[in-house]
Formats: sequence, C-alpha cells, structure tokens
Amino acid sequence: MKGRDLKNDDRVVIANCSGFFGDRFSAAKEMVQGGPIDFLTGDYLAELTMAILFRAKSKDPGGGYVSTFLKQMEQIMGECLDRKIRVVSNAGGLNPRGLAAELERIAGELGLHPNIAYIEGDDLMARLGDLQAAGEPLVHMDKGIALKDSKAFPISANAYLGCWGIVKALEEGADIVVGGRIADASLVVGPAAWAFGWQRTEWDRLAGATTAGHIIECGAQATGGNYSFIDEVPSFRNVGFPIAEIEEDGSFTITKHPGTGGLVSVDTIKAQLIYEIGGVRYLTPDLVARFDTIGVSQEGPDRVRVTGVQGEPPTDTTKVCINTLGGYRNSMTIMLTGLDIEKKAAILEDALFDALGGKEQFEQVNVQLIRSDKEDPLTNEEAFAYLRISVIDPNPKKVGLVSSKIVELALANIPGFAGTAPPSKGTPAIMYWPALVSSRHIRQKVIVGGKEFTLECVSPVAGYRSPEALAVELPPVPQGRTVRVPLGRVFAARSGDKGGNANLGVWSKTPEAYAFLREFLTTERLQVLLNDLKDFEIERCELPNLLAVNFYIRGILGEGAAASMRLDAQAKTLGEYLRARIVDMPASIVPG
Repeated sequence: MKGRDLKNDDRVVIANCSGFFGDRFSAAKEMVQGGPIDFLTGDYLAELTMAILFRAKSKDPGGGYVSTFLKQMEQIMGECLDRKIRVVSNAGGLNPRGLAAELERIAGELGLHPNIAYIEGDDLMARLGDLQAAGEPLVHMDKGIALKDSKAFPISANAYLGCWGIVKALEEGADIVVGGRIADASLVVGPAAWAFGWQRTEWDRLAGATTAGHIIECGAQATGGNYSFIDEVPSFRNVGFPIAEIEEDGSFTITKHPGTGGLVSVDTIKAQLIYEIGGVRYLTPDLVARFDTIGVSQEGPDRVRVTGVQGEPPTDTTKVCINTLGGYRNSMTIMLTGLDIEKKAAILEDALFDALGGKEQFEQVNVQLIRSDKEDPLTNEEAFAYLRISVIDPNPKKVGLVSSKIVELALANIPGFAGTAPPSKGTPAIMYWPALVSSRHIRQKVIVGGKEFTLECVSPVAGYRSPEALAVELPPVPQGRTVRVPLGRVFAARSGDKGGNANLGVWSKTPEAYAFLREFLTTERLQVLLNDLKDFEIERCELPNLLAVNFYIRGILGEGAAASMRLDAQAKTLGEYLRARIVDMPASIVPG
C-alpha cells in the first residue's frame, strides 16, 4: 500500500459531506467528528452550479468558487490536521486558485499550516477559438450543431478532469486539495488510487472506486434521501451522509456514521446507482465503469457491500460543460380559481400578449396551465389552478416588461386575479452546451508546495476487450390474477437532469417483479403513462443485475436547468410522477 496515516491497513475510508452547492452546512463537521475517516470529500458542482458561480464571478472577479466551503473549512481545518484527515473537493468551481488563496488566508488567521494544493486545466474559455481552429468543432451532444455554426455566446467552458491530479497532489503531501470541474466520482477515485498505489491501467479497481464515488457524490441520496419507499427509512431527522470503505481490489462497503438518521440498504444504493446515468457504460475521464457488472448485497445494518465492478479504458474524448448566454428569461404564475379555468386562462393569455405586441415579439414563449383545482372545493386552496407564463429573449427590457404588463391586468381581467409572487425584471438565461473535446488537448496543472506539475490525460487502449455483463437468471413473467394499483406500490424510481436531458430509473425488489417490469415498461408504454413525454426521443437500457430499467429522455429540459421552461427544471419529480400511475399488475408481485 502506498498510502500513509490511514486508520485501517485494509481499506481507505472516504466520507462525503456535500452533494451540491447549498447542501447541509453542518455535514462537514458531522462527518469529521462522527467517527474515524481518512478523507473528507465534497462535490459541489452540479451543471446548474456552474451557471450560478458564473453569475457570482460576474459580480466579483475574485469569486467564482463555493463560498460555503470556506466557512466549513474554517470550522474543521484544525481538527482535520490533528486527525490526519485529508480534504478533497471541487469547490474551486471557476476559480480554484482564488479558493486556495482564501484557504491559505483562513489557515493563517487560525495559526495553522496545511499544505494546500489546487488543480487547474479544466477552464477552456480562453482556448475555445484555438481548439476550434485545431479541428475541435465542439458539437452540441444532443443537437448536433457545431459551436461556430450557432448563435451561442459562450460565457464559460470547463472540461471534466479525472483523478490523477488529486493523486499527484497527495503524493506531494497535500492536506487539502481543491479543483474546478473535477468529475464527481474522481473525487473519490483519487484518494483510493493514492492510498493503494493503483496504476492508470488497473481498470477494474478504478471502476470499483468510480462506482463508490458515484454512489456517495450526491450525499444523503445514498442514505435514504429522495428514496421512494419512505416507510422503510427509520427517521428523516439528521440523515447521515455516506461513507465509502474502499478495499485494495476495488470492492467497497457503503455505510454512515452511527446514530444518524436515514438508511443504507441495497435499495437506497440502487437508487443512487441509477441516478443521472445514460446507459450501462458510466464514462469518466479516467475510465469507463460498467454498471451492468455491479454486485450489491446487504452486509449488515446500514452496511451495503459492492463487488465485481469491471472497467474499460476511457474514450479518446472528454466532456466539456459550456455555458452560453441565451438572453434573458422571466416567469410569473397567476392563480386561477373556481369555474371556467380554461376560459380564464385563455382570456388572460390573450390580453397579456396583445398588450405586449404578440408572442412573436419574444424568442421563446411557454405557457403552462397547471390544473390542481377540484370540483366543489372544500377549501379556498382546492379551487386553485395555476397559469405559468415564461419568456426568453435577448432584450432584457422586453423580458422585464412581461411582469409589469401582467400586473397591469390585475384589475382589468379575470375575476379572482392573484399572483403567487411579486413581479421581477428577469434574469440571464444561461444555456447549457455539452460537447466533447479530444483528451489530448486537456492537461491538469497541479500547484502544491510552491511546485507546479502538468499531467496528461489517460489514453484509450485500442482493441480492448469489453467485460461481459453480470449473468442474472430471471424467472418467467408472473401470470394469473391481476390487480389495478399504482406502480409505486411495487417499484421504486429516481430521476434527475443531465443538461437538457433527464434520466428516469425504475427498479424492483424481487426478480419476479423485475420480470414483469422488464416486459411491461417499454419506451412506448412509458410515453402512454407519462403523456407529456410523447414528443421526446427516449433511450432505454436494462440492468438485470440491479433489477432495473433506465430511460434517458432527450431534450425534455430544453437548454438545461438554468434556462428550462419546465416547472421542475431538474426533472426530480419524474420518478414519483410515474409511480403514481395506476396499472394492471400480477397480484403475486403486489405486497399484501
């Protein structure tokens, strides 16, 4: 083993304290003080977060990093140094150098002397022109349009970085490592690879750690948070954050600190495994982890063991998160009450756009009538429906005018006119442009202890033989009497955003139920059950080893969460929406 000062000889213990910018602030302190750990990681960079950090940096050029991480480190830096807990995070966002400087300042004020490393190389903004001239078209991965052929105005561009910059920083004695757009799972792979001295080509070991990183990257989503079967979770108070105990062969156990809320079970782990994936091949800058080879089993209370994960060499490209300024957006929601809801919606919409000079005045218009009203309502709230009006346009004045024109209708339009929030002038519409760039153009720059190191990306391997999926024997589809019940009484689901797309994973607890699910829930059936998906391209894959099917829905979120016209801009509700649909199922698979 190459690592040093680990709490155990046979495993490295890695605890995660953040799944997004805004996650529970106290989690960092809780993970450090809750039990013995070797590493504390924090993943702060959802795709939406990069847009948020751009806005922050626009106001303060010295910003652009996750400010709450600094406050967390102020609380725990001394204790981490005393207990030899190293910290690895991508909280540097758009400015890892600035974050490192602030960490040095805080350390000085505390009288501490940590070795702080920061990793750069992900920021491609200044290189976009050169990259395109070198033959990198930066084609939108969903639209098939080259960046130069679009009207897009890039405001940030960050390539996903792998784990080897982290490994180098740790080899040079770093106590704290911060970076920009380091891939979520690589935050865990780096510490594990350093601890065990893994080489770049140990694909299966690295795939195991990658899978562990994917499970714990979203914090409490692996420990009972956002879990469909809510009755199984003993308590949602102070849900514990996840811990990965990784072994030298890449196998690992997921757990949480004792005395915390939540649950670690085979199914809470499956829920996270199928979150935000496209298919069975989970691509990272370091390798490809094959999710159809994963074996999951309950090891004990709040302990789940994962074994057998196999990996492949990486592709020859790296994903780039480009954010573009697509103009400005504004939304306002009006309550419609009582009788004639659709007629009232039509009257209001017609009067508004007549006052604005027509819908064609705007680049994009979206009007949604959300029916939550009930016939013969017993409360005022049961009489409400909602009309949500959204626009996007390059002209901020036109966008801001929408709210004021809606307000002007308050006393001159439908009866019971009322808004849900004050009017606003609108905000920048930051649109997501996912692209691929050849990994030969990407280099990580590691700055630590006054030294600077440059690392090349991991190279693909021609002719590598892909591993075979884990063999699973399934029973025949259950026959006999059927009952009509909600899907969610038998199946769990989880959904989320991937740029302008969304994934929707569904899984069962038993092979018999999965046999039914696999045959029943085709793409066509999904589009019938969720009628608002009928116009989107959907890819479906099966994961028998997880008793799961996954759907990848292209274009449902438009230009990404920061500019989506959907009320649920991150597709978090799709899974529970599906579980509410009532279908005919074999009585034998429905719990009594």
